[in-house]
Amino acid sequence: MEVKIEESWKEVLKEEFEKDYFVNLTSFVRQEYKGKTIYPKASNISNAFNLCPFDKIKVVILGQDPYHEPNQAHGLCFSVLDPTPAPPSLKNIFKEINLDLGITPLESGDLTRWASQGVLLLNATLTVEAHKAGSHQGKGWEEFTDRVIFNLANRKSGLVFLLWGSYAQKKGEFIDQTKHLVLKSVHPSPLSAHRGFFGNHHFSQANNYLIAQGQLPIDWK
Repeated sequence: MEVKIEESWKEVLKEEFEKDYFVNLTSFVRQEYKGKTIYPKASNISNAFNLCPFDKIKVVILGQDPYHEPNQAHGLCFSVLDPTPAPPSLKNIFKEINLDLGITPLESGDLTRWASQGVLLLNATLTVEAHKAGSHQGKGWEEFTDRVIFNLANRKSGLVFLLWGSYAQKKGEFIDQTKHLVLKSVHPSPLSAHRGFFGNHHFSQANNYLIAQGQLPIDWK
């Protein structure tokens, strides 16, 4: 089936688009958009891929579910549209960047600036009904994003995977750590950040690894 997604990803994922689970998923999602308020808007569902072509990826950050309130989700995990203030988890991410690198990130919660440098900001589930967290879980998105991670882990080498929280760690447990740098910690949520997210130095470790691979580091500011 025809899927609107960046060309390099279309080539990598073309077999997924023909599978029954994906056909059923797209049918479900289309129906949801017809009768309900769904986030992100349909044109932003593939934003993570469209902003970050397969061959440009350096770092992968895994999230779980899109934000489910207005003017937040736009297809990048942890990221929100301006002028929406950064949510608590993103504020803690910015705080750790400051602790780790001694730089103060921009106040804007729109992380397009990271995606354009090769940071894939991937949620496990790419859509959600307004005000209903997790409402599109178990519909096929998780299988699709598992295949995304599988293709990245197996077709490429020298990537950095940032796995924050048990959900992300479980989703990335098959990644070959001899081919990639896999960094794990608790989630940046206010409920857990003080139990190991602060002080994890993931941003400096990611950049040091990229430099060692002969690549430009990410400007996390």
